[in-house]
Amino acid sequence: MSTSTVSATSAAPKKDGGRRKVTLPWILLMIAGGLALISLVRVISGADDLTSVGQVSGALQLAVPIGLAGLGGLWAERAGVVNIGLEGMMILGTWFGAWAGYQWGPWTGVLMGIVGGALGGLLHAIITVTFNVNHIVSGVAVNILAVGFTQYLSNFTFDKAPGGSSKQSPRIDPITEITIPGVSDWLATLQGKHWFLISDLAGVLGGLVTNLSLLTVVAVLLVPATWWVLWRTSFGLRLRSCGENPVAAESLGVNVYKYKYIAVVVSGAMAGLGGAFLAIVSTGIYQEGQTGGRGYIGLAAMIFGNWMPGGMALGSGLFGFTYSLRLRGGSENVHAMLLLLAILLVVVLVWQLYKKKYVQGAIAAACAGGLFLWYTLTDSVPSQFVDAAPYVTTLLVLALSAQRLRMPKADGLPYRKGQGK
Repeated sequence: MSTSTVSATSAAPKKDGGRRKVTLPWILLMIAGGLALISLVRVISGADDLTSVGQVSGALQLAVPIGLAGLGGLWAERAGVVNIGLEGMMILGTWFGAWAGYQWGPWTGVLMGIVGGALGGLLHAIITVTFNVNHIVSGVAVNILAVGFTQYLSNFTFDKAPGGSSKQSPRIDPITEITIPGVSDWLATLQGKHWFLISDLAGVLGGLVTNLSLLTVVAVLLVPATWWVLWRTSFGLRLRSCGENPVAAESLGVNVYKYKYIAVVVSGAMAGLGGAFLAIVSTGIYQEGQTGGRGYIGLAAMIFGNWMPGGMALGSGLFGFTYSLRLRGGSENVHAMLLLLAILLVVVLVWQLYKKKYVQGAIAAACAGGLFLWYTLTDSVPSQFVDAAPYVTTLLVLALSAQRLRMPKADGLPYRKGQGK
């Protein structure tokens, strides 16, 4: 079967309503504009930690598990399988990664974390693809099963290990970290001067070359690798055809079941790698409940990114940034973000008025006014709001981007071999 033949199916994404495709120069321009806006907010608010080297480095480390879960969701849903079970597969990755990591070293732990997540993906594939069970029900079942299974295993593994307990593992040896000497120090010094935009750019670049784990490098490279496999190979084209129109794909000779199985197992492996990253790189130990809903946030990042790797990476970075704000500077940083949100809503207001959507514009104006008042009348935000910031960001981002989303046409729909005959 030729690639051009499969192209005749609806596998390739289409432009919704004639919208132009966002090109790399536009993406770079938007990133530059966002950095300039954050720099402006930093100067006005005095929250100099917003773009510090530590803030960016922490945001990257927090974004990686979310991004890996998002990549896992992308693989599954591009093949037409909704994967709510990402959270459970991450949990399996944390446990298996820690179990192997403290005994045989961190890289063995990484491999076993991938295997643990892949087993969760295989279970989800068997239930949804072979037995045609509702994808949401199956995903929830995987999440529940993963929690109980890891708790059971911990009782007779970690509980009997030196330095471990039924709720956490012994400490795992760290993975090598990279810091570019000279460059890192120079960028940190430049960032410390707090110049408009220049110091912010130095802080971002410094965070990318300071205490960078080798596993972080691997995780970041998986984003372009996923794009190349799914959008530049015949294998990826066939896999995406299963998520757009499996009946048409089957009529052209594609083994739909095989591609769905591959996609969901890879999805679980990606989520498992994210779990292993949490246990080995982020904390150095396995702790019960340490995923903290990152599988669900990864799914939200994937939806925000419109089922595309680049957009998913941006969403993961946003959520990682808000997580990092909570950990570094807490109330002061989140208080500064109120001003940033207010300015962004003013931009939304102008855009809605330009599009002659007056009701949406009025809502944006009211929210912007409320945030401006909140920022000017207070010096900090309640600690409860600081803790909720990542989840509030998730809801806001999904609400604002919902109108521009296009999921694979057959995503989550039941499929039986030969149903098109």
